Amino acid sequence: MTDMAHSGTSRPRDTSARDGVEPRGRKPKPFFTLPKVLIYSVLILSCLFFLFPLYVMITTSLKTMPEIRFGNIFAPPVEFTGEAWVKAWTAACTGLTCEGLAPGFWNSVKITVPSTIISILIAAINGYALVNWRFRGSEIFFVILIFGSFIPYQVMLYPLVIITRELGIFGSLWAVVLVHTIFGMPILTLLFRNYFAALPQELFKAARIDGAGFWRIFISIMLPMSLPIFVVAIILQITGIWNDFLFGVVFAGTQNYPMTVQLNNIVNSAQGSPEFNVNMAATILTGLVPLIVYFVSGRWFVRGIAAGAVKG
Repeated sequence: MTDMAHSGTSRPRDTSARDGVEPRGRKPKPFFTLPKVLIYSVLILSCLFFLFPLYVMITTSLKTMPEIRFGNIFAPPVEFTGEAWVKAWTAACTGLTCEGLAPGFWNSVKITVPSTIISILIAAINGYALVNWRFRGSEIFFVILIFGSFIPYQVMLYPLVIITRELGIFGSLWAVVLVHTIFGMPILTLLFRNYFAALPQELFKAARIDGAGFWRIFISIMLPMSLPIFVVAIILQITGIWNDFLFGVVFAGTQNYPMTVQLNNIVNSAQGSPEFNVNMAATILTGLVPLIVYFVSGRWFVRGIAAGAVKG
Protein backbone atom coordinates (compact mmCIF):
# COMPACT_ATOMS: atom_id res chain seq x y z
CA MET A 1 0.00 0.00 0.00
CA THR A 2 2.84 2.30 0.82
CA ASP A 3 4.47 1.67 -2.53
CA MET A 4 1.16 2.28 -4.34
CA ALA A 5 0.55 5.53 -2.51
CA HIS A 6 4.07 6.62 -3.19
CA SER A 7 3.78 5.80 -6.85
CA GLY A 8 0.40 7.56 -7.08
CA THR A 9 1.75 10.87 -5.78
CA SER A 10 5.02 10.91 -7.65
CA ARG A 11 5.54 13.47 -10.41
CA PRO A 12 5.44 12.32 -14.02
CA ARG A 13 8.87 11.83 -15.42
CA ASP A 14 10.20 13.75 -18.39
CA THR A 15 10.34 11.21 -21.16
CA SER A 16 11.25 13.63 -23.94
CA ALA A 17 14.94 12.90 -23.69
CA ARG A 18 14.30 9.15 -23.42
CA ASP A 19 12.02 9.17 -26.48
CA GLY A 20 14.48 11.27 -28.48
CA VAL A 21 12.18 14.33 -28.74
CA GLU A 22 14.03 17.67 -28.72
CA PRO A 23 12.69 20.45 -26.39
CA ARG A 24 10.86 23.19 -28.27
CA GLY A 25 11.08 27.00 -27.98
CA ARG A 26 13.87 29.53 -28.28
CA LYS A 27 17.16 28.81 -26.69
CA PRO A 28 18.01 31.19 -23.84
CA LYS A 29 20.43 33.85 -25.00
CA PRO A 30 23.52 34.57 -22.94
CA PHE A 31 23.46 37.86 -21.05
CA PHE A 32 26.84 39.04 -22.31
CA THR A 33 26.69 39.19 -26.09
CA LEU A 34 28.96 41.19 -28.35
CA PRO A 35 26.29 43.70 -29.53
CA LYS A 36 25.06 44.25 -25.97
CA VAL A 37 28.60 44.76 -24.65
CA LEU A 38 29.33 47.28 -27.41
CA ILE A 39 26.10 49.20 -26.80
CA TYR A 40 26.58 49.42 -23.04
CA SER A 41 30.24 50.34 -23.46
CA VAL A 42 29.35 53.25 -25.74
CA LEU A 43 26.60 54.41 -23.37
CA ILE A 44 28.85 54.26 -20.32
CA LEU A 45 31.65 56.13 -22.09
CA SER A 46 29.18 58.79 -23.28
CA CYS A 47 27.85 59.25 -19.75
CA LEU A 48 31.36 59.59 -18.35
CA PHE A 49 32.28 62.04 -21.10
CA PHE A 50 29.39 64.36 -20.22
CA LEU A 51 29.41 63.86 -16.45
CA PHE A 52 33.15 64.26 -15.89
CA PRO A 53 33.17 68.06 -16.44
CA LEU A 54 30.22 68.32 -14.04
CA TYR A 55 32.18 66.32 -11.47
CA VAL A 56 35.14 68.70 -11.84
CA MET A 57 32.85 71.72 -11.45
CA ILE A 58 31.19 70.38 -8.29
CA THR A 59 34.43 69.26 -6.61
CA THR A 60 36.20 72.52 -7.49
CA SER A 61 33.33 74.60 -6.08
CA LEU A 62 33.63 72.75 -2.77
CA LYS A 63 37.39 73.34 -2.39
CA THR A 64 39.30 76.27 -0.96
CA MET A 65 41.60 78.29 -3.21
CA PRO A 66 44.85 77.02 -1.58
CA GLU A 67 43.73 73.46 -2.23
CA ILE A 68 42.87 74.31 -5.84
CA ARG A 69 46.28 75.93 -6.42
CA PHE A 70 48.36 73.13 -4.94
CA GLY A 71 46.13 70.10 -5.34
CA ASN A 72 44.95 67.82 -8.11
CA ILE A 73 41.95 69.21 -9.98
CA PHE A 74 40.47 65.73 -10.35
CA ALA A 75 40.82 64.79 -6.69
CA PRO A 76 37.84 65.16 -4.33
CA PRO A 77 38.07 68.01 -1.82
CA VAL A 78 40.03 67.31 1.33
CA GLU A 79 37.97 69.81 3.30
CA PHE A 80 34.42 70.48 2.11
CA THR A 81 33.35 74.12 2.25
CA GLY A 82 30.35 76.00 0.90
CA GLU A 83 31.88 79.47 1.09
CA ALA A 84 32.26 79.69 -2.67
CA TRP A 85 28.53 79.03 -3.15
CA VAL A 86 27.57 81.69 -0.62
CA LYS A 87 29.90 84.22 -2.21
CA ALA A 88 28.70 83.41 -5.73
CA TRP A 89 25.10 84.01 -4.67
CA THR A 90 25.51 87.08 -2.44
CA ALA A 91 28.91 88.78 -2.79
CA ALA A 92 30.58 88.06 -6.13
CA CYS A 93 31.39 91.11 -8.24
CA THR A 94 29.32 91.22 -11.44
CA GLY A 95 30.62 94.55 -12.67
CA LEU A 96 30.43 97.73 -10.65
CA THR A 97 28.45 96.03 -7.89
CA CYS A 98 29.32 93.03 -5.73
CA GLU A 99 25.91 91.60 -4.91
CA GLY A 100 26.36 88.14 -6.39
CA LEU A 101 23.99 86.31 -8.69
CA ALA A 102 20.85 86.92 -6.63
CA PRO A 103 19.73 90.07 -8.55
CA GLY A 104 20.43 88.37 -11.86
CA PHE A 105 18.42 85.33 -10.80
CA TRP A 106 15.31 87.41 -10.16
CA ASN A 107 15.85 89.31 -13.42
CA SER A 108 15.99 85.98 -15.26
CA VAL A 109 12.78 84.89 -13.54
CA LYS A 110 11.05 88.14 -14.55
CA ILE A 111 12.17 87.56 -18.15
CA THR A 112 11.54 83.83 -18.42
CA VAL A 113 8.06 83.57 -16.88
CA PRO A 114 6.17 86.13 -19.04
CA SER A 115 8.15 85.25 -22.18
CA THR A 116 7.31 81.57 -21.80
CA ILE A 117 3.64 82.09 -21.01
CA ILE A 118 2.95 84.67 -23.73
CA SER A 119 4.85 82.88 -26.52
CA ILE A 120 3.29 79.48 -25.74
CA LEU A 121 -0.27 80.83 -25.58
CA ILE A 122 0.09 82.72 -28.86
CA ALA A 123 1.76 79.74 -30.56
CA ALA A 124 -0.93 77.34 -29.31
CA ILE A 125 -3.68 79.53 -30.72
CA ASN A 126 -1.77 79.93 -33.99
CA GLY A 127 -1.25 76.18 -34.37
CA TYR A 128 -4.88 75.45 -33.52
CA ALA A 129 -6.16 78.01 -36.01
CA LEU A 130 -3.83 76.85 -38.80
CA VAL A 131 -5.10 73.27 -38.48
CA ASN A 132 -8.82 73.60 -37.71
CA TRP A 133 -9.81 77.11 -38.76
CA ARG A 134 -7.93 77.66 -41.99
CA PHE A 135 -8.37 81.03 -43.60
CA ARG A 136 -7.41 82.37 -46.99
CA GLY A 137 -3.66 82.58 -47.20
CA SER A 138 -3.08 80.48 -44.07
CA GLU A 139 -0.44 78.32 -45.76
CA ILE A 140 1.46 81.41 -46.96
CA PHE A 141 1.25 82.86 -43.47
CA PHE A 142 2.62 79.62 -42.02
CA VAL A 143 5.50 79.50 -44.52
CA ILE A 144 6.47 83.09 -43.72
CA LEU A 145 6.28 82.39 -39.99
CA ILE A 146 8.50 79.32 -40.26
CA PHE A 147 10.90 81.15 -42.55
CA GLY A 148 11.41 83.69 -39.78
CA SER A 149 12.71 80.99 -37.44
CA PHE A 150 15.67 80.35 -39.78
CA ILE A 151 16.84 83.96 -39.86
CA PRO A 152 19.91 84.41 -37.62
CA TYR A 153 19.24 86.44 -34.50
CA GLN A 154 22.20 88.69 -35.16
CA VAL A 155 20.62 89.95 -38.40
CA MET A 156 17.56 91.16 -36.49
CA LEU A 157 19.36 92.86 -33.61
CA TYR A 158 19.61 96.36 -35.02
CA PRO A 159 15.98 96.57 -36.26
CA LEU A 160 14.79 95.26 -32.89
CA VAL A 161 16.89 97.84 -31.07
CA ILE A 162 15.21 100.56 -33.09
CA ILE A 163 11.73 99.08 -32.49
CA THR A 164 12.21 98.74 -28.73
CA ARG A 165 13.66 102.26 -28.58
CA GLU A 166 10.64 103.69 -30.38
CA LEU A 167 8.35 101.77 -28.04
CA GLY A 168 10.19 103.29 -25.08
CA ILE A 169 11.17 99.94 -23.53
CA PHE A 170 14.79 99.60 -24.63
CA GLY A 171 17.04 98.92 -21.65
CA SER A 172 14.25 97.30 -19.65
CA LEU A 173 13.14 93.75 -18.91
CA TRP A 174 10.08 94.18 -21.12
CA ALA A 175 12.31 94.64 -24.15
CA VAL A 176 13.90 91.24 -23.50
CA VAL A 177 10.45 89.70 -22.95
CA LEU A 178 9.22 91.09 -26.26
CA VAL A 179 12.23 89.81 -28.20
CA HIS A 180 12.04 86.31 -26.70
CA THR A 181 8.32 86.17 -27.41
CA ILE A 182 8.85 87.12 -31.05
CA PHE A 183 11.61 84.59 -31.67
CA GLY A 184 9.86 81.83 -29.76
CA MET A 185 6.61 81.89 -31.73
CA PRO A 186 7.74 80.36 -35.09
CA ILE A 187 9.14 77.08 -33.79
CA LEU A 188 6.41 76.77 -31.14
CA THR A 189 3.72 77.38 -33.76
CA LEU A 190 5.22 74.54 -35.81
CA LEU A 191 5.15 72.21 -32.81
CA PHE A 192 1.55 73.00 -31.90
CA ARG A 193 0.36 72.85 -35.51
CA ASN A 194 1.83 69.38 -36.00
CA TYR A 195 0.48 68.18 -32.66
CA PHE A 196 -3.06 69.41 -33.32
CA ALA A 197 -2.93 67.93 -36.83
CA ALA A 198 -2.24 64.50 -35.28
CA LEU A 199 -5.33 64.65 -33.03
CA PRO A 200 -8.54 62.95 -34.24
CA GLN A 201 -10.45 65.38 -36.42
CA GLU A 202 -13.71 63.67 -35.49
CA LEU A 203 -13.60 65.41 -32.10
CA PHE A 204 -13.40 68.81 -33.74
CA LYS A 205 -16.17 68.00 -36.22
CA ALA A 206 -18.43 66.66 -33.48
CA ALA A 207 -17.91 69.82 -31.43
CA ARG A 208 -18.74 71.97 -34.47
CA ILE A 209 -21.96 70.00 -35.00
CA ASP A 210 -22.88 70.56 -31.35
CA GLY A 211 -22.52 74.29 -31.89
CA ALA A 212 -19.18 74.91 -30.14
CA GLY A 213 -17.21 77.89 -31.41
CA PHE A 214 -13.54 78.76 -31.78
CA TRP A 215 -12.71 79.38 -28.12
CA ARG A 216 -15.03 76.72 -26.69
CA ILE A 217 -13.38 73.98 -28.76
CA PHE A 218 -9.91 75.28 -27.97
CA ILE A 219 -10.44 75.53 -24.21
CA SER A 220 -12.70 72.53 -23.61
CA ILE A 221 -11.29 70.00 -26.09
CA MET A 222 -7.86 70.94 -27.40
CA LEU A 223 -6.20 72.19 -24.22
CA PRO A 224 -7.03 69.14 -22.04
CA MET A 225 -5.51 66.88 -24.72
CA SER A 226 -2.37 68.96 -25.18
CA LEU A 227 -0.50 68.55 -21.90
CA PRO A 228 2.48 66.68 -23.46
CA ILE A 229 3.12 69.30 -26.14
CA PHE A 230 2.73 72.11 -23.61
CA VAL A 231 5.43 70.48 -21.49
CA VAL A 232 7.67 70.23 -24.57
CA ALA A 233 7.13 73.92 -25.30
CA ILE A 234 7.76 74.91 -21.68
CA ILE A 235 11.04 72.98 -21.54
CA LEU A 236 12.23 74.45 -24.84
CA GLN A 237 11.34 78.01 -23.87
CA ILE A 238 12.70 77.90 -20.33
CA THR A 239 15.93 76.32 -21.50
CA GLY A 240 16.41 78.73 -24.37
CA ILE A 241 15.38 81.91 -22.54
CA TRP A 242 17.18 81.16 -19.28
CA ASN A 243 20.44 80.28 -21.05
CA ASP A 244 20.30 83.25 -23.42
CA PHE A 245 23.15 85.74 -23.29
CA LEU A 246 22.85 87.80 -26.47
CA PHE A 247 19.42 89.35 -25.96
CA GLY A 248 20.08 89.96 -22.28
CA VAL A 249 23.28 91.88 -22.83
CA VAL A 250 21.83 93.94 -25.72
CA PHE A 251 18.28 94.80 -24.59
CA ALA A 252 18.16 94.51 -20.80
CA GLY A 253 20.32 97.45 -19.77
CA THR A 254 23.07 97.46 -17.16
CA GLN A 255 20.63 97.46 -14.23
CA ASN A 256 18.60 94.51 -15.50
CA TYR A 257 21.20 91.96 -16.56
CA PRO A 258 19.98 88.36 -16.37
CA MET A 259 21.91 85.61 -14.67
CA THR A 260 23.94 84.56 -17.72
CA VAL A 261 25.29 88.06 -18.28
CA GLN A 262 26.24 88.38 -14.63
CA LEU A 263 27.96 84.98 -14.80
CA ASN A 264 30.05 86.24 -17.72
CA ASN A 265 31.04 89.29 -15.68
CA ILE A 266 32.04 87.12 -12.72
CA VAL A 267 34.16 84.71 -14.77
CA ASN A 268 35.83 87.44 -16.86
CA SER A 269 36.41 89.85 -14.01
CA ALA A 270 39.88 91.40 -14.12
CA GLN A 271 39.95 92.44 -10.46
CA GLY A 272 42.38 90.39 -8.37
CA SER A 273 43.25 86.73 -8.91
CA PRO A 274 40.56 84.46 -10.38
CA GLU A 275 38.57 82.49 -7.84
CA PHE A 276 37.92 79.22 -9.60
CA ASN A 277 35.72 77.81 -6.86
CA VAL A 278 33.42 80.84 -7.02
CA ASN A 279 33.33 80.66 -10.82
CA MET A 280 32.35 76.99 -10.74
CA ALA A 281 29.69 77.56 -8.10
CA ALA A 282 28.25 80.47 -10.08
CA THR A 283 28.17 78.36 -13.23
CA ILE A 284 26.27 75.55 -11.52
CA LEU A 285 23.81 77.99 -9.95
CA THR A 286 23.13 79.56 -13.34
CA GLY A 287 22.34 76.25 -15.02
CA LEU A 288 20.40 74.76 -12.12
CA VAL A 289 16.92 75.94 -13.12
CA PRO A 290 16.87 74.38 -16.65
CA LEU A 291 18.28 71.14 -15.24
CA ILE A 292 15.59 70.92 -12.57
CA VAL A 293 12.82 71.69 -15.06
CA TYR A 294 14.06 69.04 -17.47
CA PHE A 295 14.54 66.31 -14.88
CA VAL A 296 11.13 66.96 -13.31
CA SER A 297 9.23 66.91 -16.61
CA GLY A 298 11.55 64.85 -18.82
CA ARG A 299 9.12 61.97 -19.31
CA TRP A 300 6.46 64.40 -20.53
CA PHE A 301 8.99 65.83 -22.97
CA VAL A 302 9.59 62.43 -24.55
CA ARG A 303 5.84 61.73 -24.62
CA GLY A 304 5.10 65.04 -26.32
CA ILE A 305 7.74 64.50 -28.99
CA ALA A 306 6.48 60.98 -29.65
CA ALA A 307 2.85 62.13 -29.80
CA GLY A 308 3.34 64.26 -32.87
CA ALA A 309 5.52 67.23 -31.96
CA VAL A 310 7.86 66.62 -34.89
CA LYS A 311 5.46 65.00 -37.34
CA GLY A 312 4.96 66.72 -40.64
